[in-house]
Amino acid sequence: MTSLFRIEHDSIGPVRIPADALYGPQTQRALDNFPISGRPLPPEFIRALGWVKAACAEANAVVGGLDPKMAAAISLMGQRIGAGHYLDSFLIDVYQTGSGTSTNMNANEVIARLATDSGIPVHPNDHVNMSQSSNDVIPTTIRVAAVESARMDLLPALDHLSGVLALKAESLGTVTKTGRTHLMDAMPIRFDQALGAFIDQLAGARLGVVQAMDRLSALPQGGTAVGTGINAPDGFGSTFIAKLNQLTDGGYRLMPRPFAGLSAQDEPVAYSAALRGLAIVLTKIANDLRWMNAGPLAGLGEISLPDLQPGSSIMPGKVNPVIPEAVAMVSAQVQGLDAAVALAGQSGNFELNVMLPLIAQNVLESTRLLTQAMRLLADKAIAGFTVNQTNIARALSMNPILVTALNPVIGYELGAKIAKRAYAEQRSVLEIALEMTDLSEGTLKQLLDPYLLTGSHSS
Repeated sequence: MTSLFRIEHDSIGPVRIPADALYGPQTQRALDNFPISGRPLPPEFIRALGWVKAACAEANAVVGGLDPKMAAAISLMGQRIGAGHYLDSFLIDVYQTGSGTSTNMNANEVIARLATDSGIPVHPNDHVNMSQSSNDVIPTTIRVAAVESARMDLLPALDHLSGVLALKAESLGTVTKTGRTHLMDAMPIRFDQALGAFIDQLAGARLGVVQAMDRLSALPQGGTAVGTGINAPDGFGSTFIAKLNQLTDGGYRLMPRPFAGLSAQDEPVAYSAALRGLAIVLTKIANDLRWMNAGPLAGLGEISLPDLQPGSSIMPGKVNPVIPEAVAMVSAQVQGLDAAVALAGQSGNFELNVMLPLIAQNVLESTRLLTQAMRLLADKAIAGFTVNQTNIARALSMNPILVTALNPVIGYELGAKIAKRAYAEQRSVLEIALEMTDLSEGTLKQLLDPYLLTGSHSS
């Protein structure tokens, strides 16, 4: 009968491991020690870790004296992990040792086992971890995972949302609606202007993300244990960067001094803050869509979002703005995750930050949540909403604040009297102004034309 377990040894002693597990004793100890959340580090992180290990192996073949066959075997297995294979062998909880050493050793053990099974005997520490420490590997991997996720997922989703908004704005460039300040009626604004504001907000948030990505692209690999580079040969760091840039879309560079990259996590904190900024923009967009959609009879009723699902288990026919609500919840979650990242960023004690796995988990979860939310907002809410022209025109015609346009002609005081009377009698400003001023109907219509009052500013 085949045993369900095998016994391996590490520096502490024997460890019982599932017979078919690719990992080794240090991974098993971590699995036993940290049964906390049941959530391993994200796939994006593990894939980036595979790329980092592959690049380190290739650099060691050039400057570190690693046997070329061993380096090739390690690099191949690292690249396979980078491609998304063997993710089920990375099960260690997010809430583990603060350096992420357990996950680094998880990768070392899996790669060593795979390489050895292929016929190239490889040791997890002596060969896979050559010229490295968990203390530079994990901070480097956080940065690579964040940059690649932003580049491949977040920014394309953000650009897609901006593009859908631009198309919708273009189609509604002649539609004027009541503007609102303090949630109260204000001067008119065109839909393309309102949607253009969203586009400009997203552009600002995008700039913040791109700037944070640039900071993240400087890597501390080669600093090893405390930043001094102990056990890493001269030229290892720069060779690693060259190899990593070949394996990825490139753009990475070496930190001139890796100390801060180990002891502090200012760059991931800045990236998380940029994601928080994007979440705040999405909250504004989602809430404005909800307000404009409110009704359909007793609310503003300016737009109708697509009907996606029944909105109530008790009220037949009710339909709710489910996508904007989901996006608002995502935005709230991202802001909470950012608060945890900020706290984790304060946990750099002397030469090492000791909340690295939490930072990795939160920045990548925020990236993933925002990516999905933006695509849903674009495709299931903005692309398909329609404008309720009748409601908009009725509100505009009765809006007493239109009298603002008469201020230069009749003065503020008379304008205020006209507005108050128009509101009290539920009549249009045009009607009241005809009675209270000497201006002709033609002149008043010209001065009070809502479209002309929106000015020349477009989306």
